[in-house]
Amino acid sequence: MKTLVCVEPGRFEFEERDAPVLKEDHAIIKIRRIGICGTDLHAFEGTQPYFEYPRVLGHELAGDLVAFNNAPGFTLGEKVTFIPYFNCGNCIACRSGGPNFCVNIKVCGVHIDGGMAEYLMVPSPSLIHGDGLGVDELALIEPLAIGAHGIKRANIKPGEFVLVIGAGPIGLGTMEFARIAGAKVIALDINEARLKFCKEKIKVDHAINALSNTVLQQLMEITNGDMPTVVIDATGNLKAINNAFQYMAHGARYVLIGLQKGDISFSHPEFHKREGTLMSSRNALRPDFEHVIDCLKKGMVDPSTYITHRADFDQVKDEFESWLRPENGVIKAMVSM
Repeated sequence: MKTLVCVEPGRFEFEERDAPVLKEDHAIIKIRRIGICGTDLHAFEGTQPYFEYPRVLGHELAGDLVAFNNAPGFTLGEKVTFIPYFNCGNCIACRSGGPNFCVNIKVCGVHIDGGMAEYLMVPSPSLIHGDGLGVDELALIEPLAIGAHGIKRANIKPGEFVLVIGAGPIGLGTMEFARIAGAKVIALDINEARLKFCKEKIKVDHAINALSNTVLQQLMEITNGDMPTVVIDATGNLKAINNAFQYMAHGARYVLIGLQKGDISFSHPEFHKREGTLMSSRNALRPDFEHVIDCLKKGMVDPSTYITHRADFDQVKDEFESWLRPENGVIKAMVSM
């Protein structure tokens, strides 16, 4: 089968590999759509943690179920996606209901080879029914679930001011589910086009350019002097992460969805006097995937707003680098097989 391999930072090569042979308790998906995410882009750049080369990227996937073992309720040929975080089932995280942060986790396309190939074999328990959704929508469920999980971690109450930093695909999804949870959403980014997108497409309440020298003043005005009670980073940018501690209200929760390689640094007295809460949000759980599917089916999230660029699988090697350039306005690139 034709497979695209990231052999080293900045370089893809096509390889011909054997198609997977069905194993017990596994399923084989014929890939139809591949969403390009920040993890893929960072891997190509060489800035992705937990990563080794060569690697087949791709974990935002949708396709046809062509073979399976021990997957009750599924039928051959149905459209599916899957939860791409393969957990051990035995560690302290798994035993406590946290397979998304399993001690021995293998994330598809990060720790193990992913789905930039014609076929992919996955554990049967990871399968997600298509439930009538199209392959474009199914390939968007995983990144949207990341945002939905972050919002669940934040335990948002209706009417709260929620500041989401970073208007990439994960940040946009986070804003969507903050809005669905009843929050008053504030978007913060350095890209004016992205901020306009937030206002017009995602329907956020407020948008602020992070390059402004009045960010604190604007946040104070928006929140009536209180500052946001929830701050969420979706940038994975160390400067942005460290800078955002100053945006927290007293008693605020700060949730890190974005990931980077460096050390976080902040003023302990400033954080302490707020009795702030700092937490990470890693991957997502099956209920998050189910929540996303429900919102998609109810029309609460419009998947068509996210897909700004398309390519055939044969074009990815040549097109991929262009998706990194801010001037090209990429929100989500979607690859068709």
